[in-house]
Amino acid sequence: MKRRSQAKILCNEGVVRLNGSVAKASKEVKEGDIIEIDTVNRYLKFKIEVIPAGKNVSKKMACKLITIIEDNKKSISDIIDLI
Repeated sequence: MKRRSQAKILCNEGVVRLNGSVAKASKEVKEGDIIEIDTVNRYLKFKIEVIPAGKNVSKKMACKLITIIEDNKKSISDIIDLI
């Protein structure tokens, strides 16, 4: 997420899981944690590799913070099945 407010909304909606359990926005993540985000049009699962020391992270460094395990865009038929 680009903004904390977006991440909080997803957590409040129950689409974010941390190590298999529904995550609250206030939950602290640690290295090695697995995060899953299951929205209407995408499923993303990744592992936290490094927690940055500061608030600002360069784009070059950002790609080293996580390892993507699974990234599936849902088809239109999958989305229709949800409705």
